[in-house]
Amino acid sequence: MKTYLFLICVFLQSALNIQAQTDPNIFDKFESKFYTIDGYNINVEVLGEGDPIFFLPGGPGNSHDYMQGAFGQYYKSNQVIFFDWLGRGKSDDAKDNSEYSVKNDVAMIEALRKILKLDKISIVGHSYGTVPAQAYAIKYKDRADKLVLINGFHSGAMWQANCDSYNHYAKTHFPEKWQVVDSLRSLGYLSSEEPLKTVYGNFPIKYIYYHDTKLTSKTPKTDYRGWSGDVYTTIIGPDGDFDVSGSMINQDYRRQLKAVKAKTLIVAGRYDGVSTPEFAIQYKTFMPQAQFEMFEQSGHNPYLEEPEKFYRIFEEFMGIK
Repeated sequence: MKTYLFLICVFLQSALNIQAQTDPNIFDKFESKFYTIDGYNINVEVLGEGDPIFFLPGGPGNSHDYMQGAFGQYYKSNQVIFFDWLGRGKSDDAKDNSEYSVKNDVAMIEALRKILKLDKISIVGHSYGTVPAQAYAIKYKDRADKLVLINGFHSGAMWQANCDSYNHYAKTHFPEKWQVVDSLRSLGYLSSEEPLKTVYGNFPIKYIYYHDTKLTSKTPKTDYRGWSGDVYTTIIGPDGDFDVSGSMINQDYRRQLKAVKAKTLIVAGRYDGVSTPEFAIQYKTFMPQAQFEMFEQSGHNPYLEEPEKFYRIFEEFMGIK
């Protein structure tokens, strides 16, 4: 995932009668409550009644807001839980960056489940959010009810393929810019270091994440941290846009996915330059019990690009009427 992924976490107005995209006040309906977990204040926003659903954002480094914008309307039918992991959004920063890890993100889901006194939970993860979602469903088989994986990753190897795909596109479509990248790489700069960080972050990334590049952004009225580079660099690695390391590289769920008990929906986008179809369709083999849906006119965000189809399938799968 690119360091500046937060720039493309957006949603648009549409003619559909979908609350997330027609209600300009969806963010105002939620209030922050801070829970102390392992000595840190963690921002949690809960609304509604009914079967609980946890929504996990991507990055790693994003705050909860774009998921709340896309799925906040389901407070009408369910108890919806949005939160900021350690070091993200409104939550505290870690005292030591080594505390940012996939393992600790999974542990926080379980800690919140206990704090909220919930028995079983459904989990909806997007992009990086699918990584701790899968890990949770594998580790806590009897606590995960339903699982929705939106444009996700089954392994560190798949994340590396994401980087390779992005870099190939950038190199072949923007060769003038890539010459600068090459020159800085030859001098030993890592993707998290300046000036390479800025040069690399200035590529027109919408073409990688969206099939429809005309999407416009919409964010909460109150400004707060939407992205944490420290979290991204720690979990993906200091040179993570080229050579994945950190705790992400050791994640590999492929041989364990068949044992997941949670009813699962897997969503992929035909034009996704990040979670590429080449790897996304492998879920059909690794998790044959899951419902797999390919969105033929979407990139990395099908809920934005094909909202009518996406929300219909999502609501049918979740049993939302």
